[in-house]
Amino acid sequence: MLARPSGLASARVAAQAHPQQPHRANGNTVSLDDVPLNKFHIKIAGLTFGAHFTEGYALGTIGYALATLNKQMPLDAFWQGMIGSSALMGIFAGSLVFGWLSDRMGRQRIFLLSFLIITLAAFAQFYTTSPAMLCALRVLIGFGMGGDFAVGHAILAEFSPRKHRGTLLGSFSVIWTIGYVVANVLGLYYADASPDAWRWLLASAGVPALAVLIMRIGTPESPRWLHGKGRVAEAQAVVLKYFGPNVTIDGGHDDHAHASGGFARLFQRDLIRRTIFNCAFFVCLVIPYFAIYTFLPSILKAIHLDNGSGADFLLNGCLVLGALLGIWLTIKLSRRAFLIGSFAVTCVSLLALSVLPESAALWMIVAFGVFTLTMSAFSNLVGVFPPECFPTEVRACGVGLAIACSRLGSAVGTFLLPLGIAQLGFHSTMLALAAVLLVGMIVSIAWAPETKHLTLNQASGN
Repeated sequence: MLARPSGLASARVAAQAHPQQPHRANGNTVSLDDVPLNKFHIKIAGLTFGAHFTEGYALGTIGYALATLNKQMPLDAFWQGMIGSSALMGIFAGSLVFGWLSDRMGRQRIFLLSFLIITLAAFAQFYTTSPAMLCALRVLIGFGMGGDFAVGHAILAEFSPRKHRGTLLGSFSVIWTIGYVVANVLGLYYADASPDAWRWLLASAGVPALAVLIMRIGTPESPRWLHGKGRVAEAQAVVLKYFGPNVTIDGGHDDHAHASGGFARLFQRDLIRRTIFNCAFFVCLVIPYFAIYTFLPSILKAIHLDNGSGADFLLNGCLVLGALLGIWLTIKLSRRAFLIGSFAVTCVSLLALSVLPESAALWMIVAFGVFTLTMSAFSNLVGVFPPECFPTEVRACGVGLAIACSRLGSAVGTFLLPLGIAQLGFHSTMLALAAVLLVGMIVSIAWAPETKHLTLNQASGN
């Protein structure tokens, strides 16, 4: 006699018997888009949040580590820019490669592989012997981060119910910011504790990375991805196991469910405007964010706010407060209004910094605080707009392309910022960054869609 299948195997057998029929309970069904929030949603969110904490922490360590590193390995402006932007260059490549692979191989494999790379490269930073070696390791860390950004946003969006999707995706920015601020605080106190403190600071990013990697083992594949690949029985088995017998994968017909994916699909007529918008707004948002906060200690020193002003603590507090405020604003405001208004406020803030004299220290701190608070708040939208704008078959490619463009732009901005301050001065550099934010506002006014109430199978079209 054959043994009776149990668990996920039993679900597969049941699904294969009626591959096109949704599981039912009491004759009622509910879409995966509208399923109530449950423990599994919280687990997936926790795994992606832990990843973003690690990524924020790993990127946040470099600013203070560079100051101590410079005493052992003197760095000119070129190497400061290269090391500061190296992780961003890696994110550019990783988001493209892993975004493409994720849409073909599935989310779950990349979900693990990306953090294996981050963990190994983070620990290896302790053994750095040259600026070139550190730069290469930071590129590798960024490569893993790029993959995680692309697949993490996609997998959480595809599991999350519509009602809570904006909050969950927007919370990425909060957790990332907390990781970044923790790194800043540790760097502020311990970067000069010993000649090799920078090694411990950089390598410490491997600890949360290893924890996330271990906890991700056993994560299921996205049922939306499985369904889009025609693997209906497997998709229904995942839904049955984690959400119950009365949940269906789609609330309505998706004309693109079995369409071919790839980057070329992003530039077809129904998606090209959304593709350009997501790339452009993302680039314009992150260029000033990364350029300024990668070199925050140097910037504060350049405008004489580094000694006893408390500016470090104030701005780090604004980062955390702004990220939390951003979650509430994501819930209360339309996506478009939040984005456009935030671009306007940050643009005006940097304009103020570009014209205020160094003697107006208080007003410079106020302008910096407003910029930081608003920038941190609407950075939540970089985790919301891209996954909501693209259909399942190209969601990871679309998110990956937007991230790649943003990190290429921010890498260039981060590389040029120390050179700009040295050659043009602080005020002219802030004026140039304000112009970038103005472009972002114009693009958003022209092309930003409203995605707040869409289901994921409606995430296509102009």
